[in-house]
Amino acid sequence: MNDKQEKGAMQVDVQLVRDLAALLDDTNLTEIEVEDGDRKIRVARKAGAAAPAYVAAPAPVIAAPVAAPAATTTAAATEATLPSGTTIRSPIVGTAYLAAEPGAPAYAAVGSTVKQGDTLLIVEAMKVMNAIPAPASGTVKAILVDNGQPVEYDQPLAIIE
Repeated sequence: MNDKQEKGAMQVDVQLVRDLAALLDDTNLTEIEVEDGDRKIRVARKAGAAAPAYVAAPAPVIAAPVAAPAATTTAAATEATLPSGTTIRSPIVGTAYLAAEPGAPAYAAVGSTVKQGDTLLIVEAMKVMNAIPAPASGTVKAILVDNGQPVEYDQPLAIIE
């Protein structure tokens, strides 16, 4: 044994350090720590080292504005074909559900009469169920989303007249 081993110095598992460094690269983490009894290994990289991974990201962003006007035009054309009445829009990004649970009757159906404040559907966002109420009494003219469909902010969900 050499002097360091005799005095209880920690033996570094170089392969483990390399594996942890590779794990940082694979997962885009900046730091990882492993503890085994009284032995602890922490591998970290400087925030500046992660920057090259983000340098290439702006290229797709440049192409996005070109496609956006076409999507906006399509959305405007779709909304022009909607029935008249009060359009209920999604207040948040999430998933629309037409019933309280699978197999349960829908909150509202096309042709049904609703009162102001009645739940038309729910939008789930981050495990929180957000009831979307009818803003006024009337008849449901259209339900514009399917059960379990992802919805965007301000997307039309239903129409009441």
